[in-house]
Amino acid sequence: MVTMQSEITVLPGVGSVRAKALAMLDIYTVEDLLLHFPRAYQNRGDTQTIMEAARTGEKCAMILTVGSEPRSVQLKNRKTLTTFTLFDDTGRITSLWFNQTFIRQVFHVGSTVRFWGKVTRGSRGFEISSPEFEPVNRLRPLPALFPIYPLTAGINQKFLQNLVAIALSSLDVPPEDSIPTSIRQKQGLCTRAEAFVKIHRPESFTDLSAARNYFIFEELYEFALGIAGAKRERRRLVAPKLLSTPEMRDRFRKNLPFTLTSGQEEAIADVERDLSSGLAMRRLISGDVGSGKTVCAAAAVYIAAENGYRSALMAPTEILARQHYADLTKLFAPLGIRVGLLVGSLTAAAKRKVKTAAAIGEIDLLIGTHALLSDGVELPECGLIITDEQHRFGIAQRNALAGITNGVVHNLVMSATPIPRTLALVLYGDLDVSSIRTMPPGRKRVSTFLVDDTYRTRMEGFIEKQAAEGYQTYVVCPSIEAKDEEDEGALVGIDGHTVDKTPLHNAVEYAESFAARHPNLKIGVLHGKMKGADKDKIMARFASGEVQVLVSTTVIEVGINVPSATLMIVENAERFGLSQLHQLRGRVGRGDAKSWCILVSDTESEDAKSRLNALCDTTDGYEIAEFDLKQRGPGDFFPPVGVGAPSGRQHGQLRFRLASLCDDMNLLQAAFSAAEETLAGETQ
Repeated sequence: MVTMQSEITVLPGVGSVRAKALAMLDIYTVEDLLLHFPRAYQNRGDTQTIMEAARTGEKCAMILTVGSEPRSVQLKNRKTLTTFTLFDDTGRITSLWFNQTFIRQVFHVGSTVRFWGKVTRGSRGFEISSPEFEPVNRLRPLPALFPIYPLTAGINQKFLQNLVAIALSSLDVPPEDSIPTSIRQKQGLCTRAEAFVKIHRPESFTDLSAARNYFIFEELYEFALGIAGAKRERRRLVAPKLLSTPEMRDRFRKNLPFTLTSGQEEAIADVERDLSSGLAMRRLISGDVGSGKTVCAAAAVYIAAENGYRSALMAPTEILARQHYADLTKLFAPLGIRVGLLVGSLTAAAKRKVKTAAAIGEIDLLIGTHALLSDGVELPECGLIITDEQHRFGIAQRNALAGITNGVVHNLVMSATPIPRTLALVLYGDLDVSSIRTMPPGRKRVSTFLVDDTYRTRMEGFIEKQAAEGYQTYVVCPSIEAKDEEDEGALVGIDGHTVDKTPLHNAVEYAESFAARHPNLKIGVLHGKMKGADKDKIMARFASGEVQVLVSTTVIEVGINVPSATLMIVENAERFGLSQLHQLRGRVGRGDAKSWCILVSDTESEDAKSRLNALCDTTDGYEIAEFDLKQRGPGDFFPPVGVGAPSGRQHGQLRFRLASLCDDMNLLQAAFSAAEETLAGETQ
């Protein structure tokens, strides 16, 4: 019996070797396979004539008639070549098939077939070699869209396409809807079973749209249930009252080497009010990079310490945890607050020492990475947990961190993503939100420019000039390594839009070629496939000035302060969301020197150019976020991993397969309303 929960090896053709390869795509069960959505589709419904296909030189679909019976000949290299002619109203073409003599039984004179392939000019005139084909059935139209899946070593398109088809036809029990029937019908959604067929075998763009709407709503609804449940739970959580006195406020501010901005003062006032309420604080402090969120968290730590309670702070990377440790140790030393650090690279003996100190009350603030979630970490009398999470929606992560305490604690989250208030009220429903809109004085504006590839020589000369003056450069690429993909022809995405096939710059190849052209510069490369220790090492070398140019993927969104980094270059800028680009831009301009951000794009899309120019016109993260919300919808604020890519869920972080394609704020709000109805028992 084949069900959604059946292991993938239940399907024919999946032995231990292929099961291991599929595991690299996070495919272990039949449901995992069906949730491995196509990344794009070949638009075989958009057919061309022979002459049109010859002019474009790309793979395309053609409706052709067989003009001669297939004939096979033996070649000198012992290969067998089978040929026959095809024609349409614009001309004739020869079809070539090597070592595929079975073709003689497939094609017959007068039959009409839809072919998918590339037309070239050879010794026989126009030729097409081993094209894919589908007989035209006048009673049943051929599907317009053909799925293209994300692959891994040992898995090709044909195998995955066939395996999905087998899975869809083999299920003994249809997939159950996770959306209640009344809600699904109210939203005009198809069933889950129908959605799986429509997304893997769409016969039209209408099918694709219906499937996309179902799965986007399903993800948003499930996410909304978690948010709404957490929101209801927090209303019942009682936590220690942590009071702040005027004397405490004066002492904390006099110890600061700078004056707080109005935005910081407002955020700290919000925190003080929460801590003294007797109910558990669940607050998000959001603001641009460099807006001063950390000092607001420090104020909360100080209040907790003065009330006899300890605090924990978890950062997403070790190097950022070490930066927090260095900054806060210096800040808190005059106030008598003891700070400890627990990160993965510490020796076993050092870890034991920190854990022991925390357990016996010798640490007032314990800072770390996910090492804080390891066994044996205890922080008695902990009253405050701070999460510096660049990647959002880590409810499970925050709950896991709460496990190191022995009671209900106050919870503070910091995010460097400016987010429109209307969206924050939905996405951060389990948290109250404080937004810091003012920047500290002296923060220099980063000049931002949009250029195309014709500026590359000038741009690289500017990098050389910056290095000669003692400054450093970030170069961000959208991919890690070059992908050796076949020519797939014109593609449409799962959202129905044409896929931009502008060649992607990849970090590894870019660093190698750049180093070859500039042997006098010290180049480093950083990407997500590197081990954590290696990433921290290269970032430390960049921070120290040893590396002059850091070529990276977006992993540098969460990084450290490098005041001497004055130039940010983003390749294929059209592939990034505006909020993401704004965060990348925030990596520079952190020192006293003038800084620049250069967006490189060869896109022909006017919409993409308009978006990128909007980033050039303003440095206000909230204005940019509002623009993104209006232009692209709320999906751009979800953490994306690419359509059809593995979910990448780890450490309680939520990753969406399709919700990042949501372009309708009403759909998001409907999902949250439906979740509230479900929890209230109003659905059947």
